[in-house]
Amino acid sequence: MHVADAIAQILKAEGVKYLFAYPVNHLIEAAAKVDIRTIIVRQERIGLHMADAVSRLTSGEEIGVFCMQHGPGAENAFGGVAQAYGDSSPILVLPMGYPRAINQVQPNFNSALNYRHVTKSCEQLTVPEALPAAMRRAFSAVRNGRPRPALLEIPSDLIHAELPVPLIYQPVRKTRYGPDPEDVAIVADVLLEAQRPLIYAGQGIHYAKAWAELQELAELLEAPVTTTLNGKSAFPENHPLALGCANRSHPKPVYDFLHEADLIFGIGCSFSITSFGVKIPPGKTVVHATLDPADIQKDVPADYTLVGDARLTLQALVSAIRERLVSQRLGRAEALARRIREGKEAWLAEWMPKLTSDEKPLSPYRVIWDLMHTVDVANTIITHDAGSPRDQLAPFWESITPLSYIGWGKTTQLGYGLGLAMGAKLVHPEKLCINVWGDAAIGFTGMDFETAVRERIPILSILLNNFAMAIEIPIMPVSTAKYGSTNITGHYADMARAFGAYGERITEPDQIVPAIRRGIEKTREGVPALLEFITAQETAVSIY
Repeated sequence: MHVADAIAQILKAEGVKYLFAYPVNHLIEAAAKVDIRTIIVRQERIGLHMADAVSRLTSGEEIGVFCMQHGPGAENAFGGVAQAYGDSSPILVLPMGYPRAINQVQPNFNSALNYRHVTKSCEQLTVPEALPAAMRRAFSAVRNGRPRPALLEIPSDLIHAELPVPLIYQPVRKTRYGPDPEDVAIVADVLLEAQRPLIYAGQGIHYAKAWAELQELAELLEAPVTTTLNGKSAFPENHPLALGCANRSHPKPVYDFLHEADLIFGIGCSFSITSFGVKIPPGKTVVHATLDPADIQKDVPADYTLVGDARLTLQALVSAIRERLVSQRLGRAEALARRIREGKEAWLAEWMPKLTSDEKPLSPYRVIWDLMHTVDVANTIITHDAGSPRDQLAPFWESITPLSYIGWGKTTQLGYGLGLAMGAKLVHPEKLCINVWGDAAIGFTGMDFETAVRERIPILSILLNNFAMAIEIPIMPVSTAKYGSTNITGHYADMARAFGAYGERITEPDQIVPAIRRGIEKTREGVPALLEFITAQETAVSIY
């Protein structure tokens, strides 16, 4: 058996359904022979983003895999792997490498050397007989502990080499670990002693599938809940205790309750300092429960810590708290829910003029508001793009089912949302999958809308076109005035039609909802749809 065929057999055994790729990599043919669907993209980064979505939308149960050619293919792919590393997504990357005789020689790009800082596991196959163990290590890395990319480089002189022994491979099982029971007991007491506790939930909830346990703890403690951007949809945002997402832009109750809290309980989060999240106010008692010990005391000092899987941690805490409660109610739920509701109503009232604006060019907030009130939110998966789409969408989109919002942003590469939406549609063909992006983002990855057409992936793409990089206008006034540095242009509905998709440009407020309905209907017919809304150069965001 050749190395390429052995890799394909291992991928099949590990439950891999798709191989995202850009030629030339001989794994493409080998995967197709064993009925792994091969999806060829227009640029490497999009294939990695699609693999990323497969892993995210299955909570890491299915691993997204990408392969590419050596040299320029491996060089081009770097950004997509770095994005997955920054946002903790478990993907497997299988680049070809230069032949072993020259793979250490300048200027040949060596993936095993150059990807080490953006992968959890990174190695190069050196002899055919090492393949099963190397693949086992890679899958163990992506299935266990903190989710991040693993890479195995296959030198081109090995890809068709014969395995000297029969292939023997056992798929890797996921192993969970939980917190120290003594620490759980201490934290349970601390949580019950707090007068104004707040729960700050990250995407560890998604990977642990701890949605029910999170809700149980919140209701038991009668504590408000906010999520990180990556953790958005981990807690239903129509729940009486939901504050909304703690993105850079956020509902005002997030700010108010964070600052009022006497204790902040971070669960399934890293507490990483990022421009795309709120700052943890000083002077709070901080309890940090996370899967990765490296996050403990990294950016935010913690008074109490728990290390382990989020579901195991929450189950242990719920059990310990129930044992300590004299009554099943602490008595603050009704008043707390009322304050949250009133705070949200007051905040929405501030923004309602933009959310319901009849102005032209269209308000991007009106587009988002009408979109949310037109789709079946519970059966929709949506993701933003970098910049204005992220900051305009995240506060106002109310996610009510787990894994219905793909949040990201610690390293904010433009154009990321397109691949995420396509990957989401592959995982959930029964759901409406939407990416919301701007005219800057489509400039990076727009050609891969053709991939959606060619691969029959009927997503709904919402493009907010204001003919500018609007978020940069306030910080680039001179270069814009002199040289038009923030100005960009394009007719992207025409581009979509040229690819064979449904494309429509919308300029009138009363046509927003009808256009969305037409776009949804096209996706039901199996046709990708791009709706191009001509919007104002909006720079106001919900930051407090």
